[in-house]
Amino acid sequence: MSHVTEPQGWATQPLLERESEIRAIHRAVDELCGTSDNGPTARRGGVLTFAGSGGIGKTTLLAEARRHAAERSCTVLFARGGEQEKQVPFHVMRQLIQPAFAAMTEDERRDVLGTWYSIVAPALGLTAAPEGPTAPDPQGVRDGLDWVVTHLTVRSAPVVLILDDAHWADAESLAWLTAFAARAEELAMLIMVACRPDEIPAGAGALRALMMGRQGTRPHELAPLTTTAVARIVRDALGESADDVFCRECWAITGGNPFEVVELAMKGRDRELKPHQASIPELRDLASTVKGSGLIDRLEQLGPSIVRLAWAAAVLGTAVPTGIVGSVAALGDAQVADAINKLRSARILTVLTGLRRKEVVEFFHPLVATAVYRSIPPGVRVAMHGMAAQALVDDGQGAAAAARHLLEMHPDGDPWVVQQLRQAARESFSAGAPDAARRYLARALREPPDAENRAEVLFELGSANLLHDPATTINQLRAALEEPKAEQGLREAITYRLAQALAHTGQLAAAAGLLQEEAKQATSSRTRLRMQAEQFKWNSVRVDEENSPARSRLLAQFAKRLTGRGLAERHILGLRAWDAAMRGEPAATALEYAEQALDGGMSWTDQDFGFEVPSVIAVTLMYCDQPGRAEDLFNAGIVEFEAKGWRGSHLSFVYTLLGYVRFRRGRLAEAEDFVRNGLQIADRVGQGIPAQWYAIGTLIETLLARGNTSEAQQVADDYKLGEGFPAAVVYPDPQAVWGKLLLAQGRIDEAMRHLTAAGRRLDLRGTRNPSWSPWQLDLALAQVARAPEQARSTAAEAVARARAFGTSSAIGHALRVSAAATDPAHAAVLLQEAVGHLEQSPAAYELAHALVDHGTALHVLGDPHRAAQQLYRGMETASACGADGLARRARSQLVSAGLRPRRLHTFEQDTLTVAESVAAEHAALGLDNTAIAAKTHSDPQAVSELLSAVFTKLGTDRLGLRRALGL
Repeated sequence: MSHVTEPQGWATQPLLERESEIRAIHRAVDELCGTSDNGPTARRGGVLTFAGSGGIGKTTLLAEARRHAAERSCTVLFARGGEQEKQVPFHVMRQLIQPAFAAMTEDERRDVLGTWYSIVAPALGLTAAPEGPTAPDPQGVRDGLDWVVTHLTVRSAPVVLILDDAHWADAESLAWLTAFAARAEELAMLIMVACRPDEIPAGAGALRALMMGRQGTRPHELAPLTTTAVARIVRDALGESADDVFCRECWAITGGNPFEVVELAMKGRDRELKPHQASIPELRDLASTVKGSGLIDRLEQLGPSIVRLAWAAAVLGTAVPTGIVGSVAALGDAQVADAINKLRSARILTVLTGLRRKEVVEFFHPLVATAVYRSIPPGVRVAMHGMAAQALVDDGQGAAAAARHLLEMHPDGDPWVVQQLRQAARESFSAGAPDAARRYLARALREPPDAENRAEVLFELGSANLLHDPATTINQLRAALEEPKAEQGLREAITYRLAQALAHTGQLAAAAGLLQEEAKQATSSRTRLRMQAEQFKWNSVRVDEENSPARSRLLAQFAKRLTGRGLAERHILGLRAWDAAMRGEPAATALEYAEQALDGGMSWTDQDFGFEVPSVIAVTLMYCDQPGRAEDLFNAGIVEFEAKGWRGSHLSFVYTLLGYVRFRRGRLAEAEDFVRNGLQIADRVGQGIPAQWYAIGTLIETLLARGNTSEAQQVADDYKLGEGFPAAVVYPDPQAVWGKLLLAQGRIDEAMRHLTAAGRRLDLRGTRNPSWSPWQLDLALAQVARAPEQARSTAAEAVARARAFGTSSAIGHALRVSAAATDPAHAAVLLQEAVGHLEQSPAAYELAHALVDHGTALHVLGDPHRAAQQLYRGMETASACGADGLARRARSQLVSAGLRPRRLHTFEQDTLTVAESVAAEHAALGLDNTAIAAKTHSDPQAVSELLSAVFTKLGTDRLGLRRALGL
């Protein structure tokens, strides 16, 4: 694609009565350059907008802005929307960015763009879109464009970005610009935008908001010229003898529109019109040729070959090489040259030099281009679009360049058209423009394709619609599945994608049922296994599953027979690990299956298998007191997602779950930061999506642990948490989280009702692990005030379940809560045991909680020395975790005991001390605390405290210590 580098042919109009706009431009450029009347100042960017009807002088004004910015040594990025190119994805972005990379080699471009190359280079037209099943999501591309423009701004400051005719800008470029504009002031970049307000598309609300500016400021609205300005233009063109009546008539005829005034004056000069009152009738006749039907009549008088060239230029759009225009017009080189000369003399076309140093054709003004295009007879226009598509493909510009022309053609069952549209869709999809891909594939379907290819086109269209419009995807994929000529491999791919679409729309039972039916028809045992894996996956997140325990038993039977050969087997093993953890089977069982699933690797970005199973394996490791390994997996997922440009709901999930891991480790400030990032991404993707539910619950849990109850309630209010819960399995369970929030606010009866309901629902599914959902523990705390005996019974059952699961964190947490439901003497015993377990786990926040509770119980029992020890440790651990509310409680207990809280120690969170390293190495070799104490000439309690710090810092328990230390 060529992009014009010189000013446009119509940008030579005199700048009259635009003094205030020019002052605004000069002032903005001065502020950008850090200068003012009072001397040097800090550079300041911003957004400057201009609005007005066609021909009112916006382009001329922006040409002055470009000239002035260049004069001040600014880097100018310029682009213009095109009426014929508004459906071409990233058309505007390519004009803005390509000139900066035009002189670079491929290696230099890769070096400058770094890790963003594969994500943004196809969108910017710097490289061909890669072949392959994965593509960046639109947000990933927008983030990459943010980086590119930010990098250019820093490297080439000061930068002025100018967009003319923004009402015709493509949707992809507008989505980026309207979001990026908020950063202009921060980056010290000046953005100028001009458009026709009445022609802003209905769906371009963001552009309207940008034109209005921040705090509701209005754009500079360009007014028509007064009679004085019109007289000046007329006299400059026709001579100072032009009388006032003639000049006023020029104003009345044109309405003061600068383009029409200049064109009328130029036509008068060409005709040697006398600028006097007697010439007014001739002036009116001449005015009719400036625009509309009069302009077309004037064009037709130039001859048929010249008309054809003008038509071809109008069909092809802006900045098209003269050779391609001639090809579409079916004219030889000499005819093209002659036609261009005549059109240039008629002020219809001009020839400029494009970015690649080729001569390109441009209309003198978009109003002229529009008039010419609309004058083409419909049948001829359709045919010329077809010729344009063929010419662009023949010129090597590819299917994407031809696609917008193919959209204008009548369906005719042409396999070449289908092939080009499908290729254009693949390129658009790979460039992060799924909307364009959908348009091309929908048109390919209407062509229509051959019967042998129809299922493939439906599959591609359904896949392109998956994230945007899953309901439509379902219809298209069902139609693809019904096609009689779909070969077996394609049929399987359609089935998996249709199951995904059903699941994404909450139809989990239908997804599982589809896979069950298709599995019956499959002839390959590997296919049946894969479909079984998909069934297990979607059933595992169904809240309406009729018999979850039966599915768990079937999954367990399957897993016993598998060795991890192939990805389908490893996915089943991963789901078995997850199911074992949820059901509260021994943690060792869950870990064994997780290890088998991970042996051989697992991708986070495999579009056929999804990212759900790697996620649940990582979370299983977390529940099994291996959060460090869980973090490693999530970090690998982030790297994969970002490398692919997947920065939507996938990235939101991983950020949220990484925050959940940090929450479980007791790194609450980091957890809050990660989860807020995840929630921000989820909000950007859409309301009510699963990623948002995960983030909301995790954020509320984290805020409660930090002691920020009112902030947690605000999050719940903002997202209407208490008004309904999702119809899919989410962790932490939203209803249980809501009950916990109610409990923190002292709304005991409401909390008991919701926690009981959540527990009943989870028990029916066989989800009995208090580490997965501690609803029982929170319910016991709520029951203490209303039904103490019931509280003890509830807590005792939770302790039994935790012991069955067997992790130190789960047992310690359950024991801590159980202590709240009993008398002080028994509570102290339970809390001492809880501390002992939690010291062997990476759960620092739970340890801090148990220490503070233990210290409080010892103080009540009259043991101030041991109470002080536990309270001091609890306060320091809570502060290190970021649990401010718990730290305040410990401090208050110390003060009430007559003790002065000492200054908190600061320590590195991840670096082991020498003593901790020695203790850790001994423990990794299998020595118990007593043996380690003997080796290090210490005592078992000191060793226990050292190892507690080790487990917290490394994110593991004793079982995973060898791996964490790399031994």
